[in-house]
Amino acid sequence: MERITSLRNSKVKLVHRLRNKRGRQSESRFVVEQQRDIQRALVGGCELDFLMVCPALLETQALDFGSAGDAIEVTPQVLKRLSYRENPSGVLAVMKAKPAKVLRDLEMTNIDSAMLLVDPRVPGNIGALLRTGDAAGIGAMVLVDCALDLYNPNIIRNSAGACFGDKIYQLSSAETITYFRERSFQLIAADGRGETSLFDLDLRQKTAIALGREDAGLGARWLDICDRRVRIPMAGVLTDSLNLSVSGAIFMYEILRQRQTE
Repeated sequence: MERITSLRNSKVKLVHRLRNKRGRQSESRFVVEQQRDIQRALVGGCELDFLMVCPALLETQALDFGSAGDAIEVTPQVLKRLSYRENPSGVLAVMKAKPAKVLRDLEMTNIDSAMLLVDPRVPGNIGALLRTGDAAGIGAMVLVDCALDLYNPNIIRNSAGACFGDKIYQLSSAETITYFRERSFQLIAADGRGETSLFDLDLRQKTAIALGREDAGLGARWLDICDRRVRIPMAGVLTDSLNLSVSGAIFMYEILRQRQTE
């Protein structure tokens, strides 16, 4: 097994470049750190380029990623320098990125539910919503006008590997609105000042929920184009809003609840 001890090694420099979006895009590669997430990336169709393994830091010795890629032993100093985690798990994988799924891919599906994340800016919230969307069985998770790449380390970590699934699409606002309008979805705007309570809404029909930015919500274009502006009921005294990922989770699980009880 090859062993790396120097921070000036070419593979170490490559991993360092992959810490930012420009590097990930130019190399068509990204980094995954936990064994669980590496396994889920492989299941999701990503190809392993190479592994960096530090035996002294391994959380478990059960490494089983098949024969693809090359395993390289590195020192604790090297792995700690490259890791996003404060306490590295002892393994780091460089994976080859899959092409983003776009409109033509969505047109080949037959979905009846979707979560539309419009201009999201916080990677952790995106990751958490992708994780919840997978758990709730939502047909499509659509990143609309999203400037972030899907392999941002905070998206990977907060999605618990759900970002490697096959139901995530990246579209423009125009593409998204046209697609769901032409297919007779009810378009729902998540809006804290909406006139309709979520719990009064029929979500058993084809439904797409639009969530806006963390700080500003949905813009005027989306509020106007949607069929209804829907709020989550608030029974408390001091709280008038919820975290974006929590709001999205409530909407998605209400879809699941209604469809399981019909």
